[in-house]
Amino acid sequence: MGSENPRPPPCQLQVHDDRGPAYPLFLLFQSLPLHVLCIKEDLLKREQDQPTEDGARLTSQGLASEERRAVLEAIKRFTIETPSWGYGDSGTRFKVFHWPGAARNLREKLADAALVHRLTGVCPRVAIHIPWDKEDDWAAVKSYAAELGVRIGAVNPNLFQDEEYRFGSLCHPDPAVRQRAVKHVLECIQIAREVDSDTISLWLADGTNYPGQDDLRARKRRLEETLTEIYAALAPGMRLLIEYKFFEPAFYHTDLADWGMAYTLARKLGPQARVLVDTGHHPQGTNLAHIVAFLLDEDMLGGFHFNDRRYADDDLIVGSQHPFELFLVFNELVAATTSQSQAPRIDYMIDQSHNIEPKIEAMLQSVLHIQSAYARALLVDRRRLAEAQAAGDVLGAYRVLRDAFETDVRPLLAQAREEMGLDPDPIAAFRRSGYAEEVARSRPASKSGASGYPGA
Repeated sequence: MGSENPRPPPCQLQVHDDRGPAYPLFLLFQSLPLHVLCIKEDLLKREQDQPTEDGARLTSQGLASEERRAVLEAIKRFTIETPSWGYGDSGTRFKVFHWPGAARNLREKLADAALVHRLTGVCPRVAIHIPWDKEDDWAAVKSYAAELGVRIGAVNPNLFQDEEYRFGSLCHPDPAVRQRAVKHVLECIQIAREVDSDTISLWLADGTNYPGQDDLRARKRRLEETLTEIYAALAPGMRLLIEYKFFEPAFYHTDLADWGMAYTLARKLGPQARVLVDTGHHPQGTNLAHIVAFLLDEDMLGGFHFNDRRYADDDLIVGSQHPFELFLVFNELVAATTSQSQAPRIDYMIDQSHNIEPKIEAMLQSVLHIQSAYARALLVDRRRLAEAQAAGDVLGAYRVLRDAFETDVRPLLAQAREEMGLDPDPIAAFRRSGYAEEVARSRPASKSGASGYPGA
């Protein structure tokens, strides 16, 4: 029937990502049918010189000098806590693949974390996990960390690895097991006192696998009772961050399954309790930015465990799978901190187990992704966004966010690092340093088991 549809003119669409310059896609578009919309280049291309409406804000070519200075100072003040367990070998129930030079004990983990801090300038705290990181002399640990230029951050109790915790810890039917779990958390509070940490980060694996396995309301009451005892032991100024997760290792129900349960318990406990959001602990499709906005407005957001996922709690490098989602979370955080007279205290922590990646480089990549998301959120034109929202301009408001997200912030971050006396490219600096090769020679492979974390 007649001649073929004529092809549209080549579209000069260019795609940008965090890896390098744009690349043309006109060859791909030549194969598309006529009805496919040819997206104009200026909708996605970020390297433009044209100013926005008020002429003050510029695109990725630059910002007005006073705004650029404010953004740079915010970037330099923003700090991230890295986890001790992210520097050692870890794995799945299938296998642990040992990485040459992976940290084998707390002192080696602190040394690696200190290197990440020296390269980035923004990671002064290291979270620890007990008993994985247990030491006999915590004063010596505190002193050693200070010598390296870091300090101990959140203390994380382990309430899932002992044989006694088969049916739970703080929610266990047996009061003796519950008291064992409480005693362990109290031990962690004492450790926090000794290392000058003011944060206990609490995640429970408690739950059931089958209907009828236990009384769900009774488990809730047990949890409230044990948390009340723990809360009473907190030092003045110490915070209890309650983390939730909707499944795994329990598969029928989890006692702390979502942010609403964590919020309710934290509210009941008192002002030293807050909710901790792990970005990998939600069902598929959950709107993280909405949860963050709600908790911010209630002054109940205590901190984050950053990671990324494709399916469940995958512990992939934060920002590697869903960078726009991460940006939207930071957009809410920046909006809240700029609209309040006193910014809430929020702990920004990474919680990742690097199974196949080089440990230190994976941590550096994670820090850079978080910094990029934060920097882009700082670039959101709040006035234009508010005007578009008030006018019901749906796509106009969306484009304000998209403009900021698609801005190449690498030059801005590089400038911030140079002003801090650092190499503008931390990963390149790490690769040049020879540190990875040195620790591979000096640290023999760990003799830990083949199915997960220390003692598993």
